[in-house]
Amino acid sequence: MTDTQAYPWSTWAKLLTLALVWGSSFWLIKMGLLTFTPVEVAAVRLAAAAAFLAPFALVRMHRLKRHQWLVVASVGLTGSLLPAFLFALAQTRIDSGVTGALNALTPLFTLIIGSIIFRQWVTGRTILGLLIGLGGTLMLVLLSASGELTLNAYALFVVAATFCYGMNLNLIKTYLPDQTPLTITGVSLLMVLPVALLYLLGPGEVASKLTSTAAWGSLAAVVVLGVVGTALALILFNHLVQIATTVFASSVTYLIPIVAMTLGVLSGETIGVFQLAGMGFILLGVWLANRKPVPPRG
Repeated sequence: MTDTQAYPWSTWAKLLTLALVWGSSFWLIKMGLLTFTPVEVAAVRLAAAAAFLAPFALVRMHRLKRHQWLVVASVGLTGSLLPAFLFALAQTRIDSGVTGALNALTPLFTLIIGSIIFRQWVTGRTILGLLIGLGGTLMLVLLSASGELTLNAYALFVVAATFCYGMNLNLIKTYLPDQTPLTITGVSLLMVLPVALLYLLGPGEVASKLTSTAAWGSLAAVVVLGVVGTALALILFNHLVQIATTVFASSVTYLIPIVAMTLGVLSGETIGVFQLAGMGFILLGVWLANRKPVPPRG
């Protein structure tokens, strides 16, 4: 099926489902932070995702070549471990809607890292898209909902997380082209699981905080975040790539901020005009940077 052919409604439904799942991830983090610390939220999220995919990872570990183990460990670090902690830390001071908007920087960082470190070719349109996306990022980092100039340093945690995601995608594309996404994700999560368990079984106080219904609700939100928002969502994304195209599947990038901001507003967050404009610039930059040139006719 080519990009110009119409996809069945079921394919569109899967795309929208993925957008709802990933877009609601930031709200789930917010719910987890009502009871737990950022480190506890990240640790429970990682443990839940790794435990869910462990059966698949254990039977696929033998598929990795010796030289790929270090790469997979790096994928676990940049694709799961660091972002989980960075997102949780960020949302102690910024709204989930703004976090979802900044998450759209991932494709831009993927292009930047790919061109600088991995020597991938970029066009003038790509550079323009990167500059526009950067402008939108500065608006979200430097302007409050009311338009006041103020540095929101916690937003930089999200920027750092999207940088990690960009590095992660380039590592997979460059060094693991022969491995399935399920193998890569399952094994990489299994490799970072000890870090989460060491904290949960050591200084973590998750169990001692489960003294109320609200606390159990926070725990459920984080477990759902790990199992559904991390493990199952990845499987659905890879399925979309198989039944459609990577271009179609990556269009979820444009839908996630809409879902995140909508849920943020419904839960009482305030989204200002300047923040909406910043999100718009980021999405425009992503679209321009990823847009393929139209071949001349005739």
